[in-house]
Amino acid sequence: MPKMKTHRGAAKRFKLTKTGKIKRAKAYKSHILTKKTAKRKRNLRKGTLASNADAKNIKKIMPYA
Repeated sequence: MPKMKTHRGAAKRFKLTKTGKIKRAKAYKSHILTKKTAKRKRNLRKGTLASNADAKNIKKIMPYA
């Protein structure tokens, strides 16, 4: 059986933590930033974990991560 291919788009967006959880960046940080408060933009810098429902599908398309 051939090797499975990693979904390259997902590989660039997600990283695995040591315990196997999926790390992701927060949305709403790319444009139209003038109307967002400094506090809101600062909090968007921090990474967060993907939900368990999404993590299952992400792990499926990133078999070697």
